[in-house]
Amino acid sequence: MDIVETSRLSLLPLRVEHAEEMAAVLGDPRLHTFTGGVPLTAPELRARYERLVAGPPNWHNWVLRLRADGCLTGYVQATVEEDTAEIAWVVGVPWQGRGLAAEAARALVGWCDDRGIGTVVAHVHPDHAASGAVAAHAGLRPTTHVHDGELRWERTRP
Repeated sequence: MDIVETSRLSLLPLRVEHAEEMAAVLGDPRLHTFTGGVPLTAPELRARYERLVAGPPNWHNWVLRLRADGCLTGYVQATVEEDTAEIAWVVGVPWQGRGLAAEAARALVGWCDDRGIGTVVAHVHPDHAASGAVAAHAGLRPTTHVHDGELRWERTRP
């Protein structure tokens, strides 16, 4: 899997060894306000990452490394099925409000474009304005479809 570079971020292919640092990045319960659940411990995250890394080849997962200081700040993922990629992003609370999620999501859509993927989809809780703004910055538009309480955002290339 490729490393994807932006002006401020390196999207690094997920490795099991990222679990400890990512447990701290993802440890704020506020990250689960719209998605539910609770933060995972480092061992729980390690087990999850072992499953993700060993998963099918259509699962693509990256951690976000802030190039200025080398710290991890979040993750992005894409699940590709035929001509459609479902994407998601999470940026840790200390790094929110800086446009990093939008930058990472745009890079992820660009990665999809480079592979000829025609449709990119994200599901966003309708009350999560910041995540809706990220989807819009990545070129996705809201649809009328709701799945598990989340609004489907979509971008289809002509």
